[in-house]
Formats: sequence, C-alpha cells, structure tokens
Amino acid sequence: MMNERDYAHLEAIQKYIQERCPRVFKSASARFPHPFIDPGSIYDSNLWDWDTFWTAYALMGFSRTTYSDANFSEKLAAHARGNVLNFLEFQLPDGYIPMMVGGLAESDGLDSYLIRKHKEGVVLNIHKPFLCQQACIVSGYTGSFSWLEEHIPKLEKYFDCYDRFYYNENCGLYVWADDVMIGMDNDPAVFGRPRFSTASVFLNGFMVGELRAMAKILTAFGKKDEAISYRNKADRLNQAIQTECWDSRDRFFYSVDVDIKTRNYDWFHKGLGVFWKTLPVKVRTWTGFIPLFTGIATKEQAADIVRHTLDAVTFCSDFGVRALARDEKMYNLEATNNPSNWLGPIWLVVNYVVFRGLLNYGYRAEAETLCQKTLRLLGEDLEKSGELHEYYNPETGEPVMSPGFLNWNMLAVNMVQELESGAGIYDYLTGEE
Repeated sequence: MMNERDYAHLEAIQKYIQERCPRVFKSASARFPHPFIDPGSIYDSNLWDWDTFWTAYALMGFSRTTYSDANFSEKLAAHARGNVLNFLEFQLPDGYIPMMVGGLAESDGLDSYLIRKHKEGVVLNIHKPFLCQQACIVSGYTGSFSWLEEHIPKLEKYFDCYDRFYYNENCGLYVWADDVMIGMDNDPAVFGRPRFSTASVFLNGFMVGELRAMAKILTAFGKKDEAISYRNKADRLNQAIQTECWDSRDRFFYSVDVDIKTRNYDWFHKGLGVFWKTLPVKVRTWTGFIPLFTGIATKEQAADIVRHTLDAVTFCSDFGVRALARDEKMYNLEATNNPSNWLGPIWLVVNYVVFRGLLNYGYRAEAETLCQKTLRLLGEDLEKSGELHEYYNPETGEPVMSPGFLNWNMLAVNMVQELESGAGIYDYLTGEE
C-alpha cells in the first residue's frame, strides 16, 4: 500500500507535469500539417514514433486523474491525433513511414535522409509498431474512431510494407533492417549485428498489439472480415513468438537470430542440415517482459517471468527494473546519447511496461512495489535537482542525463491510477472491439 511519503512524491510529480507539459504541445507548421507532441528536453520539436505514443498515453492518464480541464483534454486529443496524421503525411507510396520526423528544414532533416535512402532502395527501419495503437488510445479517449476512416488505406499500406520488407517467412517473425533507432537503442541482441538478422522480442511483442489495434479500428467501421484477418495475423505471430522466442530452460523470452541456413561447400554438408528456424540470442534484456504487457505469455510462463523481475542479481533494483540484467557482460551505466544507453539504467517506460504486465497476470503486490519504487525515484530526483531526467542509475537512483525529459516519466501517474481505480488508458488497447 502507498504511504504518506509515496503520496508526497506523487503530488510533486503531478505538479511538475502540470507546470512543464505545455512545452510538449507543438503547433502545426509548414513542416507539420497537424499539431503534435514531442518528448521534451533535447527532443524538442521532433516527432518520434513510440515516444509520441507513450507521451500521449501518459498525458491521457494524467488528464483523467489530475488535470481534468476540458480545454486541456480537447488540446491533448487534437495533438495526439496529429501525431498519427503527421506520420501518415510522410508515408511513401509503398507504405514506408520513417521512425521520426524532425522540425528542421527539408534538406537537413533526418527523416529526409531516411526517406531518400528508402527511395534509393536501401531498406532502413520503418515506424515502430505503435501507429495503430496510438490511433486506438486517442479514439478511446475521445470516444470516436471517425477521424481515421479516410486513412484506413494508408494503415493497410503500412502493414503491407512491414510484410514486404521486414517479415521472415521461414520463422514467421518480423526483423529489424538494422540497429538504428530500434527503441532500445543499443540492445545487444540487435546492436552491431548484421542487417535483417534479428527478430527482436521488442518488435514482435509490440507488433502483436499493433495488429490487434488495427483489428479494433476495422471493427469500428464494420469491416468484420478485414478485422478477422488482422486478428488471425496477431494470433499467428503470437504463436511464432511462443515457438521461437520462449526458452523453456531459462524460462524467459529471448530475441532470436534468423540468419540460419545450411551452407554447402563442394561435397560438405550434404547430410542432415540446419532444421531449426532461429537461434536464441541469450542476452537477458527488459524486452523479455513485453509478453506480459501484450498478453502473449501463458499463466505458467508469467509465473516464471515474474521471478526474474524480483531477482536482485539480474533485473531488480531499489529503483525499478534494470533495462539489462546486471550479470550480463554488456552491463554499463555510462551517459550516452545516439545511441541512448539501455545497458542497465532505469527507464520509466521499462518500469511501466513491467508494472502493467504484472497487473495483467494478477501480481498486484509486486506491481504496487514497483509503483512505489518509481515514485521514490522521480520524487527524490525532484527534491534534489528540481527536474526529471531521461534515465537513471539503478544502483544509486541518480539521474544520468537529459534534464527536463517528460515523455514516459509521466507514466508514474498512470501507475497510481491503475492501482487505485483498476482502470487506465491500457483499457483502450485491450477492451472490447
């Protein structure tokens, strides 16, 4: 149960958000036809794929508990819709959408580079699977999907692009094109490895949610057959994750190497060849908990996965869940940006994803403890520095870098809301279609 100190931290966090959140709302411009939301801090005026999803997600929870002003709710809805619509404005004819769109001039923007390379035939990573999920949360928040109807063909092209360039037929999983802007920037299962070689749990776990979100959107417009098709795709992907990514010995979900085939040399290798479809990349990262968030794990698997969240030798810290297990050889807490460091620091999005996964499978006491750790981490940062930061040292709780970062730090408020009311923005993703 939360104590007086926890509520004091919560109050300080809420006050900080209320004072700072106006900064993340950006107006429409020549570059962006629609208003949008950025993550704050060093990411000012940039539109990022999964970051915009979590910022909108967090602010929706905040508006339902703390900042229940009608004008704020209307502004939030318009900007969250704008996140989706701006990305669709940058979609290419084959369905490709860049992972970010910058506020710089056309000739200078990173998105221009990504789009140019794609047009030249160099396949780079596409928008992470949060476009339809964001469309669902804003539609749930406003009570209407109507704004999406004319954009369904673009959403279908987006999935077609995923299937054309990133789907591995052999194992039934999606792969990253490379290690650039993959969410967990320096995930050892992807970072520094060959192109198109890794089917990550991050990409595939959240893609299950993205396919289900598309089914919800289609159902809202009476497209029942199309919705069934997307639900079936989600189910097949779910099964592929179970078959290829679940390790029955370690009782954990791993990303996998898909570059597996028998290589013949003259008369060598003519007998029994490679019959397995993937090879596990046995590095324990926080992505192994995503199947709890998206409902992929069985109840028996969840019981095993939860034990990992409680292990102080690996993931469990006094301030939350380490992004990488502490006993991995890559464990590192240096301050770095481009790539950001996910090799052990505490990231609030990790805390929230694990928290929500714990609630999904009935581990309320463990979820409450994680919520308290999160409030302590952010509350003490505010007491000492007057700011929130992008990520934190799991051994000391000290901030590592990027003061003024809002984005998923605001999910601390969602945690409290979901514990106290039993409802939250997550329901917009999982509720009845």
